[in-house]
Amino acid sequence: MGKNLILKTAAGAGKHRVQLLLLPVGEDILAVFFGGDRPHIGAVAVAIPRPSLRDPSRLSATSSVFTLVGHKDDEVARMASERLARELNRLAVVACGIHVEKATKADIGKLVQNAKLSLEKAINSLKKGAGQA
Repeated sequence: MGKNLILKTAAGAGKHRVQLLLLPVGEDILAVFFGGDRPHIGAVAVAIPRPSLRDPSRLSATSSVFTLVGHKDDEVARMASERLARELNRLAVVACGIHVEKATKADIGKLVQNAKLSLEKAINSLKKGAGQA
């Protein structure tokens, strides 16, 4: 990923569309997930890569999450920050805000899945050295 390059990915459609922007910040990475029908910032997570406690030859990550009152974006923020830190061996900061009014369990499942798909696309692009996915 180039030093000044923002990588953009997305998955899903309509109210279930989740977008992801990744920005390198020196050796670190900043990610922003947003979508649904009212994008916002609902949670922020920071993850630091470290050797796995079970298998020190593998990377793991330790994370801290700040969730704004009344929001539930911490699940995606934590998952994404830990995965980025582990896969890229970089400090990763993730801001997340995905909202669907009166979301059902099915809506939430689709949004989480689309966040995971967006992240997968971004990681694959980063590993290939591309900037747009």
